[in-house]
Amino acid sequence: MFIGIIGAAALALTASQAHAQTVPDTPVIVTTGEAAIEMAPDQAWVSIAAEARANEPRAAQEAAATAMKAVHDALRGAGIAQEHIRTTSYTLQPDIDRSGGRQRVIGYIARNQIEVRVDDLDRLSRVIDAAGASGATSMAGLRWDVKDRQNIEREALRMAVEDAMGRARALAQGAGATLGPIVRIDEQRMGRPMYARETMQLAAQAPDTPVSPGQIEIRAQITLTVEIR
Repeated sequence: MFIGIIGAAALALTASQAHAQTVPDTPVIVTTGEAAIEMAPDQAWVSIAAEARANEPRAAQEAAATAMKAVHDALRGAGIAQEHIRTTSYTLQPDIDRSGGRQRVIGYIARNQIEVRVDDLDRLSRVIDAAGASGATSMAGLRWDVKDRQNIEREALRMAVEDAMGRARALAQGAGATLGPIVRIDEQRMGRPMYARETMQLAAQAPDTPVSPGQIEIRAQITLTVEIR
């Protein structure tokens, strides 16, 4: 009997502690705020690849290397600094013929892909055309951004907090309460979207390629917790 009373008291104490942990001492409002800033981009990235086929692996590699060297030279001629060019992938694989219900290796394919950063969008068409005329076999992954992204993201965050505060104020007024101090602000990190995903097969000596960056959107989202009285 004595043991049962202790167990019941301990159970009641544990339940009371759990209740105290889940119910805040001061009522709060939890809401979210969002903001989006649209603007014209001033920076672009484009992926360029050079692919070569040959009967032997080494020959395929040499041909791809020659083609990519020509691409690098053309990009420098178009005003792209070497530090704005980086290799993103390199593959060497067998070229397999699967006809007739059989598989046989008929050669090898070497593919070298780079990503080029273009800080002056007036040069972008020239970069695309120069790459196509120099030996590139494909271009993909054109995307846009802004150089001052960090400051723009911070401005979007500030606007998102203002939006959340406005929502919290409206909720408090609807409940006949007033806002107290802010308890917590959490940023919801948002990944950078690919603003354009286009694949272009390049033709040698392509005329001026029209490129339209349009507008990009930089978003921010936060969660706000604020006391009410």
